[in-house]
Amino acid sequence: MALKPETREKLKTVSTATICTALYKRGFRNQFIQDVHPLNPEAGPMVGEAFTLRYMPAREDLNPLTAFQDRGHPQRKAVEECPPDAVFVIDSRKDARAASAGSILVSRLMKRGVAGVVTDGGFRDAPEIARLAIPAYHNRPSAPTNLTLHQAIDINVPIGCGDVPVWPGDAVVGDGDGVVVIPAHLADEIAAEAVEMTAFEDFVTEEVMKGRSILGLYPATEEQTRIDFAAWRKANGR
Repeated sequence: MALKPETREKLKTVSTATICTALYKRGFRNQFIQDVHPLNPEAGPMVGEAFTLRYMPAREDLNPLTAFQDRGHPQRKAVEECPPDAVFVIDSRKDARAASAGSILVSRLMKRGVAGVVTDGGFRDAPEIARLAIPAYHNRPSAPTNLTLHQAIDINVPIGCGDVPVWPGDAVVGDGDGVVVIPAHLADEIAAEAVEMTAFEDFVTEEVMKGRSILGLYPATEEQTRIDFAAWRKANGR
């Protein structure tokens, strides 16, 4: 399911924390990918539809270095098929003992216009990836080639990544905190609500920095808070 352009732009302006709260209100408690961290926080927000790669444990006789000579190797094939503006999400079974990918493949994804890359394992060439202009998230650096422990087996199927279920087409959002996955059918309403929540959070932050108590302000349990927020929105065009 393709993200609407307006939904994509809204999701670029909100935090994963705000999105998690909006999801929690709808009963979703397990959409934040665990134990992944940004390699390059300055690359900007990451927003796109999930395109997935699934690894299984490698079987040694099927994973010599010559496996990469096959132009149809699932890892290489997935890198060339991931659509522009999508987020490449890799299920490495939370195993960072061998790399999920390296800087050459991530560079290729960047050049193809992919919006970002996420693995619950590790990337090799991590310092080089950190300098690329593409958001990238992993657990930790890992130098061994993926063939050591991982066998790429499925492309664009439902996967688990950092204990989160990810379906192809789900909205994937990343920021400095990490990565959250929004079920595709909820992307529009979550984006709209998160923009509204962000406006209020920005107002609250300004008030707190002025020395105002959070009691009655956050949450807005006092009528004066609602009056002040309405005036703030009008003054700030929010």
